Formats: sequence, structure tokens, C-alpha cells
Amino acid sequence: MTRPIPPEIEPDLRRAIRLEWWTLAWLASIVAVMGLTAGSSQAMRTAWIEDMLSMVPAIVFLIALHFEHRPPTRRFPFGFKRVNSLAFLISAVALSAVGASLLIESTMTLLSKDHATIPPVTLFGNSLWSGWLMVAALVYSVVPPFILGRLKLPVARRLQDKVLHTDAMMQKADWMTGLAGVAGVIGLGFGYWWADALAAALISVSILQDGLNALRVATAELVDGAPRKLENADIADDAALLRNALAVRFPGADVRLREMGRFIHAEVRAEAPATLPDLETLWPGPPERRWRLAQLSFVPPPGEES
Repeated sequence: MTRPIPPEIEPDLRRAIRLEWWTLAWLASIVAVMGLTAGSSQAMRTAWIEDMLSMVPAIVFLIALHFEHRPPTRRFPFGFKRVNSLAFLISAVALSAVGASLLIESTMTLLSKDHATIPPVTLFGNSLWSGWLMVAALVYSVVPPFILGRLKLPVARRLQDKVLHTDAMMQKADWMTGLAGVAGVIGLGFGYWWADALAAALISVSILQDGLNALRVATAELVDGAPRKLENADIADDAALLRNALAVRFPGADVRLREMGRFIHAEVRAEAPATLPDLETLWPGPPERRWRLAQLSFVPPPGEES
């Protein structure tokens, strides 16, 4: 027994869509500003690449949400709810791969002791250290991600949307990247050649750590692992409660849960009751999250299949 996407979360979905479009618009402006002022700074290039990477979760979220609402077809008889899981995997892989490549690049710069320089530029007839332009661009790159990330987190938790949550974490990494980049550029201006590359390396470690954590959760979801938390690979609290509740409701049955996007699908290995229970009555957690249980199926125990 299944049910469609519940109306209870439609307002949050509309809000998430607006936030993601705002994200793409702001990030496009940030990428343009950072690209114009990057120069030879390693930290600036790292922050610039991360800003471009930050667009990936927003793009795949919007694409996945477009397909998620589609009804089942002959080619896809189970529908498209799992496209959210695929979008999450894409975001996690991109984040991990770029974080690793940026870490290698910045580490090689430190090992080779490459002394980057930030030359002056002529602006309106006056000579100006271009590092100040870089700092201004970095400060500009901090504000929108800081605001957008804080707006997305509560929506992601209510929707149990890992792509949106990853995007919120990416916004956090963005404004932290901007602050680290400011420190790196100023350090370079004071003659500390290693400050720029060191800041880039620290940024890369943060990106890689977030990417690997997201990749663990995305992989578990796609191989039918038990539902995981948004923040890490631990079993989700509401999933643990649901499994215990179903085990009590159907004594001796083998209860299995898996996550498909934001929804939980439950399988009970037992004979189906004469009257199938209402899904909402089976949810043991907060009532506002009972939409999470989207499907309940009964499978005959081994040896009893016809």
C-alpha cells in the first residue's frame, strides 16, 4: 500500500524551490566577482572553484524534485521517488572529488614552496594593491551563503531532504571558505607565502570531509540500507522508533526499513492481516512527520511462498 507525496510538506517544498533559485542567482554573481579578482591567489582560486561547485546541489535538487512528482510509468513502474537519492549521490561524489583535487593542488604548492605574488592594479587612475579587491570579493562571497544556509537547514530537516541539507552544509563551507580566504590573502600581503596555500589546504580538507560523509550516507541509501540521519551515517531516530513499533505490532516478524529519498518504505515478513492497517496509525513519532512512512508491504516468511 502506497500514498502520494503528502500535502503537509508542499509549502516547505515550494519554499525549498525558491531558496534554491535564489542560491543559483547569488552564486552566479559571486562566481563572476571571484573570477574577476582571483589573480594568482591559491586561496582565491580554491574559493572560486568551491563557489562553482556549490551550484551542483541546488541544480540536482531542482531536477530531482521535478521528476519526483511524476507518476509511475511502464518503464519505471515504481515511480521516481528514488531520484532524490540519485541526486544526493551526485552531490556527494562531486563534493568529494573536487575536495580531493583541491587538497592535492594546495599541498603540492606548499611542498614546492611556490611564492605567489599579488601585484598592484590601476583603478580610476590610482595604484591599488589588488589584494584589497580580493578581500572585498571574499567578503561579498560570505554574506549570501551565510543567510541561505541558515534558511535551508530547518526546511531540510522538516522535509528530511539530504540534498537540501547537503546544500545547506555547502553554504556553510562557502562562508567559512571566504573567511579563510581573507586570512590567506592578507597573510600573503604581509609576506607569508605559505599562508595562501595553507588556507586553501584547510578549505579543501573541510570540503573533502563533508563530501566523504555525504558519500557514506548516499551509498547506504542506494544499496537499501536502513534510513540514516541527515547529519551522519547513524540510523535515523524515527526509523528506529518505527522498526520497534512494527516489531511490537507484528510479533515474530522480520521488519525491514529502507529509505527512498525523503520517504521510508517498510517491509514486514509475515502473513498480511485480513484488514490492512492505515499507515498513519503505524507511525510512532511526531504526528507532523507521519508522512515519512510512504509504503508498507507484507512478504510471506521463507517456506510459505506460493
